[in-house]
Amino acid sequence: MVKRNGVRKVSVGTRQFTIRGGRASTFADLYHTSLAISWPRFFVVVALVFASTNFLFALLYWAGGNVIANTEDGNLLMLFFFSVEALSTVGFGDMHPMTYYGHFIASIENFFGLLFVAVTTGLMFTRFARARARFMFAKHPVVSSFNGKPTLMIRVANERHNTVSDASARLWVLKDGRSVEGQSFRRFVELKLERVENPVFILSWTIFHVIDEHSPLYQFRDGKDAAISTLILTIAGYDENMAQEVRARHWYNMHDIKWDHRYADILESDPDGDPTLNYDRFHDAEPEQFLTTEKPK
Repeated sequence: MVKRNGVRKVSVGTRQFTIRGGRASTFADLYHTSLAISWPRFFVVVALVFASTNFLFALLYWAGGNVIANTEDGNLLMLFFFSVEALSTVGFGDMHPMTYYGHFIASIENFFGLLFVAVTTGLMFTRFARARARFMFAKHPVVSSFNGKPTLMIRVANERHNTVSDASARLWVLKDGRSVEGQSFRRFVELKLERVENPVFILSWTIFHVIDEHSPLYQFRDGKDAAISTLILTIAGYDENMAQEVRARHWYNMHDIKWDHRYADILESDPDGDPTLNYDRFHDAEPEQFLTTEKPK
């Protein structure tokens, strides 16, 4: 069923929009929906479809009377179990159709069972085969002095600790604007990064954006510039284990930025003197005590 003129909620980063009108895509684009939902919801949906289908065929068998052998004269629960055997193509043999009606319904169910297994297997394979990154993004961007200039920093880590080669980063802000005709609009403005590429992304990576007079963040301080609402960071690279490109995206509200803070150092040494990364402090940000440069107004 396709809903028209309905009301739906759509999350875009940290913001939620209400969609009125148009067409809901749950059943209009069932394949995409099956891939987009979470694993728990996917298994629940498959289980519900499996159970309801077997119950429907059990009712069809029950409507024909005593058509299945060894089902206690058409006991509905026994017919349900026979339907499970038929749909899953198990067929233990003790229950079997005895009439033309029973064979007819069983043939339809076996055909449906082949389709159900094929579709479910295809969806499972597609969901497992999709290349997904496991990048960890710091909870808060920070702004601190770096090389004498106020700099926005976002720390990222590769949680798999495998080799992601030729990784690249892009940082955007969502900014409200107004045309010369007075029409309001929103646009994505890319922020210039100090280092946009990482040849071998294995452990952690800190993204740097210098807030100079050319930066869209130059006039932004503690939420004073309401025209800028969101930061979007995207990371892409080639996962050498999966031999596929992986991508990840993270959204930040501008109020998530911690000004005059710097990330806690996660590089430590173990008792043997070997370098250690302490991810327990990955999200920690410490106040910067001394700034040597003028902050943006």
